Amino acid sequence: MHEEQHLRSSEFIRDVVIGMSDGLTVPFALAAGLSGAVQGAGIVITAGLAEIAAGAIAMGLGGFLAARTEADHYKSELKREYDEVERVPEQEKKEVKEVFAAFGLSPALQDQVADEMAKDKDKWVDFMMRYELGLEKPEESRARRSAFTIGASYIVGGIIPLSPYFFVQQAADGLTYSAAVTIVCLFVFGYFKSKMTGQPALKGAFSVVMIGALAAAAAFGLARLVQGL
Repeated sequence: MHEEQHLRSSEFIRDVVIGMSDGLTVPFALAAGLSGAVQGAGIVITAGLAEIAAGAIAMGLGGFLAARTEADHYKSELKREYDEVERVPEQEKKEVKEVFAAFGLSPALQDQVADEMAKDKDKWVDFMMRYELGLEKPEESRARRSAFTIGASYIVGGIIPLSPYFFVQQAADGLTYSAAVTIVCLFVFGYFKSKMTGQPALKGAFSVVMIGALAAAAAFGLARLVQGL
């Protein structure tokens, strides 16, 4: 028996990816930069925790506003479509026919489908929203859920590169352990992210590792350069 495999909960996965990728990369780069400028691990911990808190709030708020904007846009377009099926129904029928013409239906079938669809205004508008505008109705709780998921993922991701500093006295030692732990986590994260989205897993894993490593190296080098001025 044939079973189709499709990715579900794509919005949740997208939010986790957004929060986790930034959470792993930004605090790691910050910790690396500070490790190049200070001796004590305590300063790195304090600054890192402050960054994680600020970053989680900023990322969560960004996700909330993005989802709210999407919902407002949908409502605006929905109102416009209802108005158009009232004012210019023949034009809207023509647009329905154009959609089915692209699927290869004959002109006779296009007319029949358009006439049948016009009998139910709600289904007619829903069809136009989906197939003319490419818009799906967002869930009511989408904005709050997105904000929480992104923010929580950022915190989880940010704690990983910061955690080694809790067990050492010197920032340089913390950076060594942090780099090892974070690179492994970046690789695992990149691997599974690529697998879930249907991309080459190893290529995606190495790409994520390279981005995180380059960001940390740039921050560390810049801190050393400024310290030497």
